[in-house]
Amino acid sequence: MVRSSKRSGAPLFTVLVGILAGALCAGRADAQLIPIRTVPVASGDQFRLVPSARMGMGAVQYAVEDSLADGWSNPARGGGRTTPIFLGSPTFYGVSSDGGGGRTFPVAGLFGTDRWFGGATLALQQVEDDGNDPLACCWFAPTGPTLQDRFGRNVYVGGFVGRRLGDGPWSVGVGLSAARLEAMDGVDLLYAGSERIDQSGDIVDIRVGLDRRGERDRIGAVIAHNRVSMSHDVTWREWVWDDSLMEGRVERRVDVNEDRTHTWAGEVTWDRHLTAPGWRIGAALTVNRKSHPKIPNYAIQNIPRDPGTTWAFEAGFGLSRTVEATTFALDVALQPIWSDTWQEADTADVSGSGGRLEVGDRSIENDFSFTNVLLRTGLAHRIGLVELQAGLEARSYAYTLKQVNWVDFERRTQDESWVEWSPTFGTTVTLPGLDLRYGLRVTHGTGTPGLAPDDMMIFAESVGGQLAGNADFIIAPESPLTLQDARIVTHQISVAIPVR
Repeated sequence: MVRSSKRSGAPLFTVLVGILAGALCAGRADAQLIPIRTVPVASGDQFRLVPSARMGMGAVQYAVEDSLADGWSNPARGGGRTTPIFLGSPTFYGVSSDGGGGRTFPVAGLFGTDRWFGGATLALQQVEDDGNDPLACCWFAPTGPTLQDRFGRNVYVGGFVGRRLGDGPWSVGVGLSAARLEAMDGVDLLYAGSERIDQSGDIVDIRVGLDRRGERDRIGAVIAHNRVSMSHDVTWREWVWDDSLMEGRVERRVDVNEDRTHTWAGEVTWDRHLTAPGWRIGAALTVNRKSHPKIPNYAIQNIPRDPGTTWAFEAGFGLSRTVEATTFALDVALQPIWSDTWQEADTADVSGSGGRLEVGDRSIENDFSFTNVLLRTGLAHRIGLVELQAGLEARSYAYTLKQVNWVDFERRTQDESWVEWSPTFGTTVTLPGLDLRYGLRVTHGTGTPGLAPDDMMIFAESVGGQLAGNADFIIAPESPLTLQDARIVTHQISVAIPVR
């Protein structure tokens, strides 16, 4: 692969923020740490580790409680039980068209006393790469992938502890999560044409929570800090022509790319039981500030990347109603996001600008303005010992990119939008001594995004990859996006056993 100059393509970066609190609960923490996406890349559920009692209801969250998941997002909300519970929740996900997948086996425990409560979890995960690269050069004879190339092992640990303050309604808690990663699903797709990618790194998430439970109202607050430190060692095979020998040969080189992202997040939640029987309303306000001190030099754009900053907000409202054995819930959320990324000039940019720039000036600037909308709805009905759930989650992404190239003194604007649909289904069977749950989630509207300049499609990704949900995926595309559809299917089986 021959790399082009900085001025040969559009700026692009992908920030892998694998939020561990979101990993431990793909429910409320997904709201606390807001994902940013500019392409509809198909993504699996790599970070769905601990079960949620509302997964089958479209993961509704504002006006319902989740006895299994709430403590992982707000460590002050893990109380309310005096009987310890042991949890196991094997999870399997796959992307259509041989887009890869993963297998996860988490185990967790929750405990509670009159004053203290908490939980701990350990998860072992295997992420599988399909090994298919649509941009792989036909000059090289195909070889079977090694075990390290095809499979990656990840280990996750986490825990939280909280305490009720006296006999009053207040509780406080603190949580800590960490991961040791050998594979982030989808990173290989960002280095199209490479021979292999060795990933390694750590993710740490710390959060402090506060909760007040009144007779009819409940107020919660969370402050979270997340740090990602990943390294991508990318091996390339290049075809080089030797004029002296009049023959070609294959050469290999290794590029070392670092990926570091720091996120501060805060969220305030409120819900209330109304005087009308069975009705409940809830709301949440979330703010994120993301700094990206080091972004990898991804092969897709062939442009070295420099830092960026993001401000993301979410305002959500929900309502629910319970009538005897039936519960209905609805969530609506608006996500305004502003992201600023840039590239700093080097000597080549200074020369190309005709003296307008100095080394260190911003040679290219990308200003993203997002207006994303999130809708969730779900229904649950209990028949004896069995509860059935069904739901739908719809995520609408829309943004405007304003890009300035100070080297060539050019400006351009691009608008993109798409909608992702995720129908869900779940069932819970209450047996003597244990609860058995099954959750199914199918996502449509994502796939293989690409670019379409001059009526020719150029793939930005191959199918697959966990780059959404609890991670950021920010690209400044140089032309309108194209999409080859893919489908992501996730199965989760969980067992909750009270320890008496």
